[in-house]
Order: sequence, then structure tokens, then C-alpha cells
Amino acid sequence: MSSLISITTRRLPHNALFLGMQAARSQEVKTASLVRKCSRRFADRGTQYIHTSADLWSKQTVNVPPFPESVSEGDIKFTTKVGDQVSVDQVVMEVETDKTAVPVPAPFNGVIREILVKDGDSVKSGQALFVIEQTAGGAAPAPKPAATPAAKPSAGGAASPPKPAAAPPPPAAARPQPTAAPPPPRPSASAPPPPPPKPVTPVAAIPRAQPAQVKIPPADYSREITGTRTEQRVKMNRMRQKIAARLKEAQNVNAMLTTFNEIDMSAAMEFRKTNLEAFVKKYGIKIGFMSIFTKASAYALQDQPVEIVYRDYVDISVAVATPKGLVVPVIRNVEGMNYADIEIAMAALGEKARKGAITVEDMDGGTFTISNGGVFGSLMGTPIINPPQSAILGMHGIFERPIAVKGQVVVRPMMYVALTYDHRLIDGREAVMFLRKVKAAVEDPKIMLAGL
Repeated sequence: MSSLISITTRRLPHNALFLGMQAARSQEVKTASLVRKCSRRFADRGTQYIHTSADLWSKQTVNVPPFPESVSEGDIKFTTKVGDQVSVDQVVMEVETDKTAVPVPAPFNGVIREILVKDGDSVKSGQALFVIEQTAGGAAPAPKPAATPAAKPSAGGAASPPKPAAAPPPPAAARPQPTAAPPPPRPSASAPPPPPPKPVTPVAAIPRAQPAQVKIPPADYSREITGTRTEQRVKMNRMRQKIAARLKEAQNVNAMLTTFNEIDMSAAMEFRKTNLEAFVKKYGIKIGFMSIFTKASAYALQDQPVEIVYRDYVDISVAVATPKGLVVPVIRNVEGMNYADIEIAMAALGEKARKGAITVEDMDGGTFTISNGGVFGSLMGTPIINPPQSAILGMHGIFERPIAVKGQVVVRPMMYVALTYDHRLIDGREAVMFLRKVKAAVEDPKIMLAGL
């Protein structure tokens, strides 16, 4: 008896758990039955859906993300429209500020249900932009091109009607017999000779009236000219407005003066050619002339500072052209970098610029700027200072020119370089000495290792 009580006592928790699960299942079945009955009642009354509190969380209003401290507002640029299916983190809009473009991504997979602003509107941080409704899937895949119809009909398709057979030729008896032509009359002796035949103009040579051509204005005036003599006014984005204002400010404020020099690029080109394969194998990127000039500029800046504020570091801004305008991201602490470090940093900044992901922090600071117009084939030019900096170095194209070397005329790949500086702060002697040191470091990089 005691053993039976002990066994029953040990099984009590299991029995209680089993009874609890049975009660929960029974309640679940009752709830499901009640929902079905309510659904049928609402369907009879013309109601198609039952909205629950979960629907309140399926839609979300997305606001303008916070701006950096130096930016207060921006202009909206649409990349999607109402009804578009978007994926999580897909850029729905962009807020173009005077320094960079701030992307506005989708918080989840969904459909754009409402857009609360207009394209080109000025918005501030925290302002509502659009409403997105959450869905299970992301953006729809690109539609596949329609298959070319097969020449033969499919097995299940209807066969095309047969072409009518050609009519058989008539029998020989029914064919019309050619009649003999009457003999031509004999010309009389007194009749005058016939006039010579007039030349007949061939039909192909007769000019035909050209059909009237209807000219349609181009869809994009910046890429096509159709000759309709129409105009299209496009609002300049904030970044270009800021660039224009800063360039004009630089001309109005700085006493800009430019000095020139030329550099023999033979050693740099030979160094690049000799080490290109090994450089790519080790670092995965090619070595260019920008890293050579950036390192040479940092080396010259340590000896000839061209700023009124003296710093114990060298941050060099590199001008990068993007579809939205010119940006100048900064490579920091160049004085402690080698060519590979500079190339890796420039590759990362260039990739961010191409994707439109350059931030204000990437462009903040900078003690000196290098602009490479040589990539576009420029022979010579005068760069404009990037405020609040006091000087800028302009690189140009490499062209073969005859020069005198040790009394002999030789042909060498030469580059003109230009240094524009604020003459209020920098004397001509300092500018010329700086440019000469850059020239020496590029033509013979060993002097940087020797500390000369």
C-alpha cells in the first residue's frame, strides 16, 4: 500500500502538467471556433477583414535623421515613389546638405504608402518624410525579359491554319492564243523623219518631298541636344551651392598668388612600373602618383609649414570629383604614413565618395589640399584655396617635353605643378622653397629616407 502511494505521489506533477496542457488546448480550440464564428458574422454584414492591434505596428512614419552640428537643414531628393516595394536598409530618399548627402533608409521590408514631402523641399532634422507599411518580403526582383516566341507551336497550342494551295495553271486549250501583230505601215517617201527621242529622267533621280520631322525636347537636357530651342531650369543642389559660395569667398578673402614649377616624372614612373606588380600582390591596389605627391607634400610641410596655426600633425585633404560636386575628404596623420598606407586610405575614401557615403566627419579639418587635374588631361591651371586653409597644390597631366639635362637635350615625361597660397600669411620665398622641396622629393624619394 505504501509503495502504491509513493508511486502515485511521484506521478502527481506529471498528471497535473498533462491536465494543464489539455485545458490549454481545449481553450485554444474554443477561441479558434469563436473567431471563425465572428468572421462569418462580419462577412455576412459585408465586412471583409478583422483588424487587430497588431496592425497598429505594421506602419511606421520615418523622419529626417539627425544632422551634424554644422548642418541645420537640407533638400529632399526622391529615389522611390509611392507603392514601391523596398528592402530593409534600402535608401528611400536622400537629404542633400551643403556638405554631404544624408541617406534615409527603410527601417524594414515594406511598401511606401505615403510621402509627406515634395521633391526638392527643404527639411530639418526630425521632420516626417514618409510612411512605410511592413511586409514579409523585400524589393521585388527585376522583371525577366520576355522569352522570344518559338518558331514551332507548342504541343498544347492550336496549330496555325494551313496556307491555301496555289491555283493550278489553266489547261493548254483554255490558254489565250497570241494574235499576230499587224504589219507596220510603210512610210511614204514624202513623210519627214521622226524627231529624236527626248532623254527620260530615271525615277530614282526624281527628288521626293521629305517628310516633316517632329522634334521632341530631350528628357534630360544635360545629356542630349535635339535642337528644339527649348530650355530647362534645374535647381542647383545644396552641395554645389556651398561649393560655389566657398570658392567665391576664397577669392574675396584670400590674397591668392600662384607659383609654378615643373617636375621630371621619370624616377616616379620608373619606380611605379618596377614595383607595381609586387605592390598589387601585397596590398590589392595599384600605386599611383597621388600617394607620391601626398607623401612629398607632408614631408615638405614639416620643413616649411604654410599655416598661421602651427600643428604637430599633417592632415591633407584630397579633392575628389563626384556626380554631386567636388568633395575634399581628409587623410589624417600623413606624416607617419608610407605610400601603401596613403593608397589604402585614398581607396577607401574614393569608394565612399562613389557611393555617396562621405560624411561631414570625413571632410572635417585638413591643413593642406592636393587637387589632381591631371586625371582629366589638364596641362596647367591655378587651383583655388580651400578655406580655412592657406595653400593648395595643383597637379596636372604628364606630357613628354624636351628639356636640358647636363647640357644635352632629352625628352622626359614632365608635369607642371602649381601652388596657390594666401600671400597675407605666406611669403613668396616660403612658397617657392616649399614647391622646390616637393619637386625634389618626387624626383628622388630617397631624400625623404635620408632626411635631407
